Amino acid sequence: MRNPTLSMFGAIAVAMTLALAGCGGGDKPKPDGGKTTKDHDHAKDVKHAHKDDKKAGAGHGGSVIALGDGTFGPYKVKATRDEGEIKVGGDAAFDVWVDPAAVGAAPKVAAVRFWVGTEDAKGSVKARAEIEDPKDPTRWHVHAEVPDPIPAGAKLWVEIEDDKGTLTLASFDLKA
Repeated sequence: MRNPTLSMFGAIAVAMTLALAGCGGGDKPKPDGGKTTKDHDHAKDVKHAHKDDKKAGAGHGGSVIALGDGTFGPYKVKATRDEGEIKVGGDAAFDVWVDPAAVGAAPKVAAVRFWVGTEDAKGSVKARAEIEDPKDPTRWHVHAEVPDPIPAGAKLWVEIEDDKGTLTLASFDLKA
């Protein structure tokens, strides 16, 4: 005969494990020891087709808006977003090219995360980007959630993590 108390505790343990597992990568502490920010894995969270992405700089079947480029730490970084209105509470598609070779010998990129909002990511969701085309390993793509409300002066923030865990931060105006 089964012990009903043990069965109940087992069911509770399973339910708590599933509840804590959450979405994507789950809560991860920020490197500066601050509050946690949700870090989503784009590959697991967003399933979509990119029909026209083979063209350099093409968005999801349409035009893109160049957000700028520059050197950030040991990386040359360029950012674009799909044309159209950025809708509060929705998501926006971004592409960022992270080129370590353009600045000389730079560490290997291990992960790239994007968010829309303020530098501290308060009220934002960090989304882990992915390389969509292995033939273009410097191009990282993600759909980042747009916070509601969107903070004044919000930007696209790009966090580049190298293979040693060092973080480099870049930001771009969202431009309409």
